[in-house]
Formats: sequence, C-alpha cells, structure tokens
Amino acid sequence: MTYSRSHTSDGDEGSTRMTGRTIGFVGLGSMGRGMAGSLLRAGHTVRVWNRSPEPVAALVAEGAEAAGSLAEVFAADTVVSMLANDAAFEQLLLDPALLAGAAATLHVNMASVSLSLADRAEARYAEHGIGYVAAPVLGRPPVAAAGRLNILAAGAPELLERAEPLFAAMGERTWNFGASPRQANTAKISTNFLIACAIESMAEACSLADAHGIRPTDLVEMLTATLFPGPIHTGYGSMVAERRYEPAGFGLPLGLKDVNLALDAGAARNVPLPFGSILRDAFLDALAHGDGDKDWAAVAEVARRRAGLSD
Repeated sequence: MTYSRSHTSDGDEGSTRMTGRTIGFVGLGSMGRGMAGSLLRAGHTVRVWNRSPEPVAALVAEGAEAAGSLAEVFAADTVVSMLANDAAFEQLLLDPALLAGAAATLHVNMASVSLSLADRAEARYAEHGIGYVAAPVLGRPPVAAAGRLNILAAGAPELLERAEPLFAAMGERTWNFGASPRQANTAKISTNFLIACAIESMAEACSLADAHGIRPTDLVEMLTATLFPGPIHTGYGSMVAERRYEPAGFGLPLGLKDVNLALDAGAARNVPLPFGSILRDAFLDALAHGDGDKDWAAVAEVARRRAGLSD
C-alpha cells in the first residue's frame, strides 16, 4: 500500500512516500484481533498491546511486534484502539503521563463510546498535540478478520486523510460523518439502537408465531425472503428463531451498554427514546437470568418469558 505522509517516527527517515508504517494497536478483543491482523496483511508494522497476553502472542506469531507498555505503543506515529467501553478507554488512554510522553500524532478510536467521552478525548489529545479521530465500525468478528468492515469516521479532514490507508486495510467502505469525532459516535449509537430494536421486534414476532403454533424458523425464512432481506434480519432473525446465542459475536452486556449510550445521547438533546427504556429493561432482565455470556440476540429470551413460552 502506497500513501503520502507528512510525519515521521520510529526510524522513518523522512521519506515522503512509503509502503506501510508502524501502527500502535491497543485492544485485541474479538474485533480488535481481526482488525490488527488486517493491518498486518496490508504491510504495516503493527505494535500490539492488550491486558491479556494470549491475543498478543497470537498476533506476534503472525508478524506483529509486542509492546511491553502503552508508552511503547504511543511511540508509534499513529495509534489505533478498540477497547470495550468508556471506563477502559479513560483508564488506559487518557492518562496525562502517557499522553505527555507520546510521540504519536494521531489516535484513531474505533470503539463505540459515549458522546461525552468523545468530547473529553478530543480535548485531552489536543492539549498534547495529538490528533483524534473517531471511527467505530459495523460488522461482527468474522467481518473484522476479513477486512470488510464498514467504518463510520469523523474528525478533521487532514486527520481522516492520514487515517484512510488504515481504513482501507480494515474495511470495505468508510462513511464520513463530519469534522467532529462525536458525529461518528452518534452515527454508531443510532445504528446500534436500531439493531437492538430490530432484535426485539423479531423476538416479539417469533414469540407471537410460536404461541399460535407456527415455527419461528418458518416465519423468519418467509420474512427474510420477502419483506426484510439483509444482514440484520437474516442474521439475527435466524439466531432468534433458532435460539442460537453462542458463541457470542457481540456480547449481551455490550448490547446493554449501547442501549444506555443511546438513552444518554437522547437525554442530552431532549430526544425521547421510549423503545430505549423497554430495551434497557429487557437487557437487564436477560442479564439477571444469567445470559451475560451469550450474544446480545439472547435478549429475545425475555420476550419468550413474557409470553409464557416454555423451554
């Protein structure tokens, strides 16, 4: 991959055009693991850090460098992060000492985070002369591993231009939502809220059909072949109809997190989200019934319980 660059670090001798570059990558969960692998395949040097060592070892076997500390990650010109939630990002990547000593000039945060964290991160990084871009993604772990994510990006145009070679390696399309990082996070929060609503509606429809003697799998097959084609209704519809929630591609606790992000974003602008309150309670119900290790589609079991459907 060839691209122009205006920054040098890690031994790059000021060449104006180079193939590959050193990327620091933080967060090797089910999504980050595949994303870092895509950067490796594109020819970049990838320096990885994770709180648990197993994913680091797996990527090192593929050619990545293991970072001994976050400071080593931030010695790279560009840092990409994919952490689970606001708390992890705040604890690990808003540390003033870390940022004060960083050589990095660009941080691309690809996780789903709150709008308030997006604002704090942008301001904190600006204080240390580091550009900040938000680029949350659409796609489950197999899509991330294949480098076929949809990337929802926002940030200063010159920073997005610098990040584009990385987006091209990890995704099949990048959607630009504006110059403020929070705009990308708003788009992702809105999208995940809609997916959660779709899962809930499919769960209720399947419960209704089941209660009247129709197999949910037959209903979903008809719906996805006629009125509701596409990955959400086809993928999650089959999971709901078959009650197939493991292995978890997107964990149920993360679903609750995203519903709460939507409710918080709505409250910040006086936007009522009445379905959001129903979804929040459904996710809490699912967690209370021990489904925390399952895919967020397992929230469909709440609709079955409300309908009195036996196992």
